[in-house]
Amino acid sequence: MTSQLLAYVAISAFCVLKASSLDTFIAAVYEHAVILPNATLTPVSREEAFELMSQNLDVLEGAITAAAKQGAHIIVTPEDGIYGWNFSRETLYPYLEDIPDPQVNWIPCNDPNRFGHTPVQERLSCLAKNNSIYVVANIGDKKSCNTSDPQCPPDGRYQYNTDVVFDSQGKLVARYHKQNLFMGEDQFNLPKEPEVVTFNTTFGRFGIFTCFDILFHDPAVTLVKDFHVDTILFPTAWMNVLPLLSAIEFHSAWAMGMGVNFLASNIHYPSKSMTGSGIYAPDSPRAFHYDMKTEKGKLLLAQLDSHPYHPVVANWTAYASSIEALSRGNKEFKNILFFDEYTFVELTGAMGNYTVCQKDLCCHLSYKMSEKRSDEVYALGAFDGLHIVEGRYYLQICTLLKCATTDLNTCGDPVETASTTFEMFSLSGTFETQHVFPEVLLSEIQLAPGEFQVSSDGRLFSLKPISAPVLTATLFGRWYEKDGALNV
Repeated sequence: MTSQLLAYVAISAFCVLKASSLDTFIAAVYEHAVILPNATLTPVSREEAFELMSQNLDVLEGAITAAAKQGAHIIVTPEDGIYGWNFSRETLYPYLEDIPDPQVNWIPCNDPNRFGHTPVQERLSCLAKNNSIYVVANIGDKKSCNTSDPQCPPDGRYQYNTDVVFDSQGKLVARYHKQNLFMGEDQFNLPKEPEVVTFNTTFGRFGIFTCFDILFHDPAVTLVKDFHVDTILFPTAWMNVLPLLSAIEFHSAWAMGMGVNFLASNIHYPSKSMTGSGIYAPDSPRAFHYDMKTEKGKLLLAQLDSHPYHPVVANWTAYASSIEALSRGNKEFKNILFFDEYTFVELTGAMGNYTVCQKDLCCHLSYKMSEKRSDEVYALGAFDGLHIVEGRYYLQICTLLKCATTDLNTCGDPVETASTTFEMFSLSGTFETQHVFPEVLLSEIQLAPGEFQVSSDGRLFSLKPISAPVLTATLFGRWYEKDGALNV
């Protein structure tokens, strides 16, 4: 009887859980035009710091409320979205709060003083609770330490770039300390141990990381491969770097390459090339925004599958390793793309088949243009090496790209517009990593949802004539195991 009763309870609990789970959900991201503090060499008072943060929270409240009214289950806001950037350790300190471990089971809106003075966490908690929506935000965490801790900074505290998540009841359910700090983030400390942060909802399993983290194995790849999350939450303050690292271009490619939903919320600050937010599914973007012309924020909403279909994992070298080199007689030339020296060949005709190699990476391209224009030049490039500027990470990249001018010396330079459309293209490479992210970027910095696909044998190919002129089609490979390579 006891075992029957336990079985009945277990089955009932499973049925209730199943009934309350959702197959789809509405996601929101907000690209926020952050209000920055006045530049100062001395710390402001906590009151002044909170006044500035309250101005940004007022704007975020409008976005959160609007998203909730449109049925959103979760909203992501940007990195640095509550107080901006350009701080020293000292000038940042008034903006920080002590953020506890979510295991304490805390709703700041109901119990605001449980962990000291935490008005920002209280405000975020109440926004989540009052609008019945999950709220993701980026704030600063402070943790006191003393000389018994050999790693304790001289000022007696750790300061962390921190993402927080409050559920629809206002409870703190996730806290993540950024692992891969970008150059200039000297105001923050690294966490003592890399953190892998997940939480479960009725609409899927979520993981979270911040901005520069996306270029590294931990925690980004670990969350997907080992912790099997369905959706990544990604607060960011991303500066676009064309031609290969524009926000919407790379973030959508990461979602496709890793087979997960990806909610990217960027700062909107065009003077620093900060724009580009999106809601991306593994098969294609659901919504995206890129705006270098206005100073306005933007709210995006889209429906996603709670447990997205994971496509067949591509063998990224299968096709390229099985074919002979295509037209290897073409004159190669070297050029710099984002501080790295690529090997290029020019595409001289309206259609053709080309191969270009660097070290062990050979890139193959077949293509047909609508017409070969005399005022535009395209090239096929390969890079196989350790990138060491503004970060250190090993890349294997095959890229079809438009050169900035008809001068071959401009191949690899940033370019935003093009006039050449492609009837078809197929790009592949002899990659030695299985972590490859497929990018297609069109003129005026736009994506091409539903216009290309990746095959199981590692080809990136167009499904139909591309709807707009092409800036780049790229296979962006990350060979994580070689990040420590010495052959600079």
